[in-house]
Amino acid sequence: MEEMLTQQGLARKGVVSEHMKQVAQDEQIPVDVLIDRLKRGTVVIPANKRHTNIRPVGIGEGLRIKVNVNMGRSQTSSCLSEEIEKVKVAVQLGADTIMDLSTGQGLKEIRSAILSFCHLPLGTVPVYEACNEVRDPRDITLDQFFDVIRSQAEEGVDFMTIHAGLVTKHIPYIKKRLTGVVSRGGAIMLRWMEWHCKENPYYEYFDDVLDICKEYDVTISLGDGLRPGSLHDASDEAQMRELQTLGELVQRAWDKGVQVMVEGPGHIPLHEIAWNVKKQKEICKGAPFYVLGPLVTDIAAGYDHIAGAIGAAVAAWMGADFLCYVTPKEHLGLPNIEDVRNGLVAFKIAAHAADIARGIKGARERDDEMSRARFNFDWERQFSLSLDPERARAYHDETLPEPRFKESEFCSMCGPRYCPMKLTKEIIK
Repeated sequence: MEEMLTQQGLARKGVVSEHMKQVAQDEQIPVDVLIDRLKRGTVVIPANKRHTNIRPVGIGEGLRIKVNVNMGRSQTSSCLSEEIEKVKVAVQLGADTIMDLSTGQGLKEIRSAILSFCHLPLGTVPVYEACNEVRDPRDITLDQFFDVIRSQAEEGVDFMTIHAGLVTKHIPYIKKRLTGVVSRGGAIMLRWMEWHCKENPYYEYFDDVLDICKEYDVTISLGDGLRPGSLHDASDEAQMRELQTLGELVQRAWDKGVQVMVEGPGHIPLHEIAWNVKKQKEICKGAPFYVLGPLVTDIAAGYDHIAGAIGAAVAAWMGADFLCYVTPKEHLGLPNIEDVRNGLVAFKIAAHAADIARGIKGARERDDEMSRARFNFDWERQFSLSLDPERARAYHDETLPEPRFKESEFCSMCGPRYCPMKLTKEIIK
């Protein structure tokens, strides 16, 4: 029975899978609570049946906020070894999932390397590979759109971004925008639709997508092809009309027992984030919400990981479930390993802050332990509790590198005479 059903299908049958047991244990929640959320579709466990070395991750209602790391080489730069080093850094710093957004040559090679090396759930955008096989997006055949999904499912990809919500009736609303279509997958679909004067094939033949995903238990991540790429375009009619279509597709996926989550906006003013999250949850009936940022300003070039982390913290606090990190190179170029580090840690901070705000069980224990270590001048403990222990140690040792300073009751900021914690301890002892 377990081999024939998705995790949602198993939950509806009352079957407790090993993946469910692991997620319930990791999240410190009863299995029956997790099963209820899987049944209703408010939680997903992206875990392809072919991905045998996966450590399952739950995403959705009442669970810890998860963080995804995008990586992948481009047509102009990077190589396989560099991308694998990025994956290693992401795993080391606590990424929950990896998305391979590679374009150019050797796409199967890089996916195979990640799947064999990494225990994290792997996501892709299949239309990138379909586009890679032709000279122009308009030349993609109907068979290619779906053959790529099946091929990647057979390889073991756990979740796929499918841009099925951008349909022909939405096209007129794009003309009112300042930055048009900023989704790479959305633009590919749009060019195909405009050239052929046909409906989006992922929408028109969505049942075929569902059949493939059900067979391998691939979680569909419904792509927001019309996500706003600027504050000017945020919450506009194009975005909202696509969201309505995504809500319809969520229900169709659930009707077939296919796990599904919904991707959300990229640039949103701070004061509109809560409304956007509420609207998505309402229209998509509580399906897990996966947001890129959102960036709360358009002028943070070189620091977009900060602009994105601010929006991500608010979105997650308001109910988003899954954060796609943004690096300092967003809008500027392909991120290197240091960019991956900075982007991931910024979004881990955002996720953790939201977990505390939402009252997730055990979320604040690490913070309290860090505070005790600080008050006790336990420097080694402080390093180990940090989200990036290597960076914390390096910053401390930059000015006080000698081993004896690991026992000192001060850092180089206040020195031995003016540390307030040291003075406080002398007063209250």
